[in-house]
Amino acid sequence: MDSNEPIETPQLLQLGDRISILPIIHGSGQFATLVRRWMLDHDHDALAVAIPPSFGPQIEEAIRHLPRPAIVLQQAEGAIGFERTSWQPDPEEAPVLDDFGDSDAEHPSSYVPVEPCQGVIAGIAAAIGEHIPRYYIDRESECFQPYSAVMPDPFAVRDISPEKFAAAVLPSITRPADRETRIRLIVMAQRLRELELRHDKILMICSVIEWPWLREAYHALSSEELQDHPVLGNLLPIPPEPRVETPRTYRVDPRTFLFFMGELPFITGLYERAREDLDDDRNMQIDGVKELLIAARSRYRNEFARRGRKITTSLLSQCLKYTRNLTLMHRRMTPDLVTIVTAAKQILGDAFALQVAEVAAIYGPLDGDGSPTGQLEAAIKLGEDPAWSSLPTLTMGIDQARMNNDVTLDIVNRLPGPPVMWQRVELKKRPDDQDKSRWKHRWNPFSQCSYPPEDDRIENFRSRVTHRAQAIIGSELAKTEKFTTSVKDGIDIRDTLRHWYEKQIYVKTVPPSRGVLDACVMLFDCPADPRTYTWRTTWFAEHKEESTLAFFATDFASEMVGPGICLSNYGGAMMLFPPVMIPDIWLDDRLDFTETLEERLIAAACLHSRSRQIAFLSGLPPGGGFRRLARRFKKQLIHVPLSSFSDEQVQQLRMVHVLNGTEVRSYAANFIRKA
Repeated sequence: MDSNEPIETPQLLQLGDRISILPIIHGSGQFATLVRRWMLDHDHDALAVAIPPSFGPQIEEAIRHLPRPAIVLQQAEGAIGFERTSWQPDPEEAPVLDDFGDSDAEHPSSYVPVEPCQGVIAGIAAAIGEHIPRYYIDRESECFQPYSAVMPDPFAVRDISPEKFAAAVLPSITRPADRETRIRLIVMAQRLRELELRHDKILMICSVIEWPWLREAYHALSSEELQDHPVLGNLLPIPPEPRVETPRTYRVDPRTFLFFMGELPFITGLYERAREDLDDDRNMQIDGVKELLIAARSRYRNEFARRGRKITTSLLSQCLKYTRNLTLMHRRMTPDLVTIVTAAKQILGDAFALQVAEVAAIYGPLDGDGSPTGQLEAAIKLGEDPAWSSLPTLTMGIDQARMNNDVTLDIVNRLPGPPVMWQRVELKKRPDDQDKSRWKHRWNPFSQCSYPPEDDRIENFRSRVTHRAQAIIGSELAKTEKFTTSVKDGIDIRDTLRHWYEKQIYVKTVPPSRGVLDACVMLFDCPADPRTYTWRTTWFAEHKEESTLAFFATDFASEMVGPGICLSNYGGAMMLFPPVMIPDIWLDDRLDFTETLEERLIAAACLHSRSRQIAFLSGLPPGGGFRRLARRFKKQLIHVPLSSFSDEQVQQLRMVHVLNGTEVRSYAANFIRKA
């Protein structure tokens, strides 16, 4: 068979000898890809779409601006802010009542989204490129009533043919209940009959839920059969088409692409990039989720730098598994935004989930740090276009749009995809620059305190470090002896194997540790840069369960996270428990011989500790300089590896919030975000 020979259309998708129909789900990138491939594989000399003729010129003009998304809006006469521009009513013409019987009701305006993941738009764009005639055969309607339903996941058409997909969903498709939709189907069938007289191979693209009823109307379109049809016969005679406003083209505010596009804006950008680069986009809905998480990780690292938790490939893998499980629980094959954000929140925390939500709303490529490369025009590599720049802008919402003059319109989509609903995911908001400036101006420098949950967290951590240090001390004093009547503190496998020739079992004895460790030094960033950790202070205990805490950290005043709430990041800390009153170690003349921040913490711990050993937490064992410093005070550093604690726990511990007075503690939880 010749590879260039067109593929025959399956019989299920044929209306007649000259018409083939392609049922799709609107707003799906998978179906937009299917439409482009279908038009390449099949030979057609005309394209018909379920859009009224009045939208045609504006849609085709907007398609020339792709990949810039646009909206073609037709305002209804009853809409707020309506201005009559193209016609005046005939006073003798009888008004046509809608299904609600109220001709004076405010009707929602209708629109057609022109964006890369709309299958109908992809078909029109392909027809324009191949110079195939386009016909807009839907009925003009002043009050358009969308006909949509919950459909199976479009990802299924990756592995099955469109006729099998249409046949599978056919039993679940209900007949349209409203009169207007039924009349539209009859009008489209009549116009398809007329197109048969002029073209030999016509492709009709329509919604999968309209496909069986359009087929029914087409086959019933003889005068006798249509009159006798039990459902369609009641609609005769068909009323004349109303006069409608000329649609206008608008740009869409990039901040509201999430309410406008069928796919996530980030995924839509990946589809467009794959189309431009001629890459394979069959798995884009799944691979796009992975790229979304990677881009969010870049933005997360850029925001939190070294104080953020490490987003490893293992954690991303867990997040993807969680997303998959939630998706299957919702009986879907591809996740929605709420599912992705929920999984990111549960596995990687609020801060990362917020980055995922923000990246998902970005349309266009990103820089290496996860930020947009620029404005949309630059991001999609198009030059300045005066015609595009002069278009007015709409701010989109769910079934609503706001114009530049702050007029809000109720709108309905003429290419409706699956129903959209609001869902709630609780994430801590990131403050904007204006709020930060206002909060910083109101800061009282003479009133500062800590955040109690963080105090409890670091006290519990100090206790764990101290207990591990005591265990290390005991293991160093352990003795080994031959087994007699008791295994003591356990079998010493090493010595047993070493003396295997004796055929004796050796056990170990760990003597009880004497005394307690009252000082603990924790170095999270070593060596520490004094230019980074400019805030150095000593905090005293508020009650007997808290330690005396001396630390160096980043400047808290540089990052406001709420009214009277600042954020800093520990570089190192020294804790004394039970708490004692000591001079501020950063002002104590006795410690001026030290040269670095770490040495001053160690020297202060050695100076004020009553125990001979000091718990020392760091990434690497203490070097010779630190050990000589401890011997100067006749002390010993007991090293506890920082890697023995989870990275997530350490990163959360390093975040310290400074409150501007104890009264701020009552509402601080509403603003504090976890890394």
